[in-house]
Amino acid sequence: MEKKYNDLIGDILERSGEKDRYQEKWRGKALPKEYLKMDTFQHFQKIAKDAGYLPPWLKLQKEISALIQSCKNADELKKINKKIKEYNKICPLLLQKPTIHNEQLEEAKKIW
Repeated sequence: MEKKYNDLIGDILERSGEKDRYQEKWRGKALPKEYLKMDTFQHFQKIAKDAGYLPPWLKLQKEISALIQSCKNADELKKINKKIKEYNKICPLLLQKPTIHNEQLEEAKKIW
């Protein structure tokens, strides 16, 4: 074994021909101070946010909101409630929302 450690990311970049590009970009540069202040998860969240990543439940939340704003009848409300149930399965527990009834539609438009 030539290497003293496993460099999985380095191996992937090397196989793709991208390793030299990344090494040149960051060679000899100090890590940003903000990188050292955050834990790994916070750092991941910042990178994901900067890259425009949205979790699936957040994408679904935006879709439900748009559907509620344009809802006009009970059939559309059934489809919305089905999506709300799907949303509740994948979102964090504290962000789950109840299904909507006809008489609650105007209130739901404000909440969502």
